[in-house]
Amino acid sequence: MSSRGAAKPARSAVHSAGSACNRPVSMSIGRGIARSELQQRKVEIGSGLLAMRRAGTVRVRAVAARSGAVPVVNATGCDRGPQWKVHKFGGTCVATADRIEDIVQFLHTEDTAEKKLAVVSAMGSHPTSPTKVTDLLLNMIAKASKKDPSFDEDLDALKEKHEKAGTALLGKGADLDAFLGELDADMDNLRAMLKTFSITGMCVDAYEDYIVGHGELWCARLTTARCRQLGMNAGFMDAREVIVVSPTSDGQSVDIHYDASDAKLDAWCDQHGTPDVIICTGFIARTPEGMVTTLKRNGSDYSATIMGALFRSGGITIWSDVDGIYSADPRVVKDAVCLEKLTYNEAWELSYFGAQVLHPKTTIPAMKFNIPVSSRNFFNRAAPGSVICRDYDADALSGEFGVKGLATIPNVALINVEGAGMIGVPGTAASIFGAMRDANVNTIMISQASSEHSVSFAVKQSDSSKAVAALRRRFAEAIRSGGIQNIEAVDDCCILSAVGHGMANQRGVAAMFFSALAKANVNMVAIAQGSSEYNITCLVRQQDATRALRVAHSRFYQKSLPIGIALVGSGLIGSTFLSQLKDQWRKLCDEYHVDFRILAITTSTKMILSDDGVDLDNWRANMEANAVDLDTDAMADHLANSSIPNTVVLDCTASDDPPAEYLNWMKKGIHIITPNKKLNSGDLTRYKDVKKQQRSSLTHFFYEGTVGAGLPVIFTLQHIVSSGDKVKRIEGIFSGTLSYIFNTFGSDDRTFSEVVIAAKEAGYTEPDPRDDLAGMDVARKVTILARECGMDLELDQVSVKSLVPEPLQGVDSADEYLRRLPEFDAEMQSLLEDAEKAGECLRFVGVVDPINRKGSVELRRYPKDHPFASLSGSDNILSFETERYNMQPLIIRGPGAGAEVTAAGCFSDLLKLASYLGAPS
Repeated sequence: MSSRGAAKPARSAVHSAGSACNRPVSMSIGRGIARSELQQRKVEIGSGLLAMRRAGTVRVRAVAARSGAVPVVNATGCDRGPQWKVHKFGGTCVATADRIEDIVQFLHTEDTAEKKLAVVSAMGSHPTSPTKVTDLLLNMIAKASKKDPSFDEDLDALKEKHEKAGTALLGKGADLDAFLGELDADMDNLRAMLKTFSITGMCVDAYEDYIVGHGELWCARLTTARCRQLGMNAGFMDAREVIVVSPTSDGQSVDIHYDASDAKLDAWCDQHGTPDVIICTGFIARTPEGMVTTLKRNGSDYSATIMGALFRSGGITIWSDVDGIYSADPRVVKDAVCLEKLTYNEAWELSYFGAQVLHPKTTIPAMKFNIPVSSRNFFNRAAPGSVICRDYDADALSGEFGVKGLATIPNVALINVEGAGMIGVPGTAASIFGAMRDANVNTIMISQASSEHSVSFAVKQSDSSKAVAALRRRFAEAIRSGGIQNIEAVDDCCILSAVGHGMANQRGVAAMFFSALAKANVNMVAIAQGSSEYNITCLVRQQDATRALRVAHSRFYQKSLPIGIALVGSGLIGSTFLSQLKDQWRKLCDEYHVDFRILAITTSTKMILSDDGVDLDNWRANMEANAVDLDTDAMADHLANSSIPNTVVLDCTASDDPPAEYLNWMKKGIHIITPNKKLNSGDLTRYKDVKKQQRSSLTHFFYEGTVGAGLPVIFTLQHIVSSGDKVKRIEGIFSGTLSYIFNTFGSDDRTFSEVVIAAKEAGYTEPDPRDDLAGMDVARKVTILARECGMDLELDQVSVKSLVPEPLQGVDSADEYLRRLPEFDAEMQSLLEDAEKAGECLRFVGVVDPINRKGSVELRRYPKDHPFASLSGSDNILSFETERYNMQPLIIRGPGAGAEVTAAGCFSDLLKLASYLGAPS
């Protein structure tokens, strides 16, 4: 029973140095003092008998626990209790003499605990001392077993590393001589053993365990010697003298013998006293039979929690070179946060699913005695690190909706067993997993349909073929009879899990998790959730693993949704967009919870790429200094592999080249936003392919700016169609240039050619005004709107009546065109006068006629009380006649051209994308 918070305070465990087990002793507790007489007894430990005499009283110390004052019982051998603080220093912390010195100084001056125990690993690698001790020891054993004599060189390298560390740390004198004497003796023994392996060509596991533990022995001896030099009351503890374990059935871990270990700790303290500082070896232990063994994976961490449990310590700190336990792998998710607290269960779940947390087995000793375990960075001790404990305020310290962290297990395969013969047949699942047990295949995740028609489970990719073969053997008869139709493996998968104590009974967590993945175009192969609700798990394709982890973490942990943008085309519209984004970025983050980051900017020949976002104050200078040749494939790969899970290409060009890449970009999961009309009015097959990809993949394609710049034309039309209304006719003035020309022509005495020249000088027209007057820009907009109405219309099927006189269509230059345009003023003046006589005005319009499946562009006359006659400047106007808007058409009017409003239209699409991707509204 735990000395910290016992379940039944009327009974307490007595740890007698003369007993190999904890025997419950009835006690009368009064004023925090209990007394009991213990008789002399003999205890068998290992292969020998140890007679221990105990007479007198057992001291009991009352300590405050969470549930109140609970007595701590201390045997006469070891003074257990929360005054002990346990530290574990990993290989990176003890890689060099300087780092060991830092540890010693920390124990001497920084750690204020009354009693402290430090568990040390073998020396790790460092640029100045690259030899990693444990790896080299294992390598030596492998070489010797293969009769490779170069193991001698490795042994020399080990000796040199420790000699240099000892000399640097201890200096010349008796302390160094003692250390080197023990080191030389060990080297002689190891060399003799390795030569034996080399002769026999083999090494049994027991010998291997004996050899690989020497790195911890050397490091602990060296650290102890330095502590003593500084005047500390320090003792060296060989964990093999204390920790007793047995291997588990699978051979992958060990189980602790607490009673025997407690007795051995008491015996150790009787022999060595109880120093203020104990330096203990990690990783190594003994079996009940007295054989040297190791604690397997995460052995030194396990040693620390075992020692913490044996000493009933007040806390355990695992020191490494990372700041703590993160909400996701920080190497993959840059915005991962260091978690302040986790429950033991959360730590187990995250560790099981691949997070860099303590191994689940490692936390059991601490949990047994309710000891908090901290994970901290020894090289950044200002960071508070993460604490694993029994419970905490989950609402205050979890991510949104109680999700504490996300983790992945890569390189797994999904095994599917399907068949109608499985339905209602008892024992089928037992046979499946019995076959896996017999084949020594570990099952990582299980998912079963309620119909019992299929069972799916995940295994390591390396076990995939073995698992399928074992199942086909086990169910050979059922396969022949047709009861089981299919046993197959889906390879190249990854398990993604969301973990959190606060998820329990929380509505909407699964919906948010799966919705975030779907919106990132990540398909889930299988899903599972335990009844405890501590985790939600799904299987995704390995190629989607990184994106899945990033987007799920972003959904639960980031207040602002990050979206990475590649700006294709930094001309007038593109540069205006960047200016607007710079001005609005803070507001977008604070009010709209969207974090737009520019990851790429391109021109027609150059580009710059950024991992975290281009500085919008200096993007032009950055472009001039750092631009490389344009490579759209490299740009797309940069977006697809970005640490930002949601990315979009914003195409602000009028070129045919970017639209040709839209489909490929969307297949990489990249969204598209554009005011470029070339895709939506271009080849119908390519247009349909892009729209099909949009519908099937949840990769978005927005193009509000293609018609009406920032006016909500596309949105309105899509709403009309999707709501079930039927469009009868769309008519509008779609060109800001032609709107200006015909709003001006006739308002004064200027001729048509003079108005065109004035429009060009004012910047309303293209450099060659024929590009506007030919009507092709309007024809493209008509084509776009027609396709939104469901018409399969090609651009060349739109009837266009150009305003460029036929003799001038082929002239060489814009200047020549403008010089000769007055020759045709009389024709335009005549059209104007005829309209004026009828009380009408001239307007250049585009018409979509879904009823007759036609589109047209032409100069038309309208009554002066018509909405089209009331325009001014360069405004656009559109009229929607539908079955619902029949008597009174729906009118949209406003500025429909210009860089400012077009860039604003792009912004509107970006915010729409953010909303679809889960940004808070």
